[in-house]
Amino acid sequence: MSNQGNNEQPDVQANQRTSLRSPLLVLKVKVDAGRKFFFGYAKNISRGGMFIATSNPKETGSRFQVEIPLPSPLNQVVSCTCEVVWQRQFKKNSPHEPGMGLKFIDLPESLSDAIDSWVKSQTV
Repeated sequence: MSNQGNNEQPDVQANQRTSLRSPLLVLKVKVDAGRKFFFGYAKNISRGGMFIATSNPKETGSRFQVEIPLPSPLNQVVSCTCEVVWQRQFKKNSPHEPGMGLKFIDLPESLSDAIDSWVKSQTV
């Protein structure tokens, strides 16, 4: 099946993954005047990025600030810049959720390591 013309690249992205991923709960995005809006569900996270299930994915290449509530034992809220590296629009009867793949741009290495350790602990 071809993904041409619809920005849908999940197969390509799956082949490029270098880190384990784990599900997460909710993502909030800061926009404009610092107000917080519910944006979507973080379906998985890794040290390098995450997939957000949303009916309104941003355009590929868009950058914005996100707040990520990390679960126990991390128990902290991480704020960083993300970039949309792929998106998938809603399609009726599609087996795939609409959403977007995000890459962390300025996540500190210490937090990347903490996320990676948490993800590895979830896959045991």
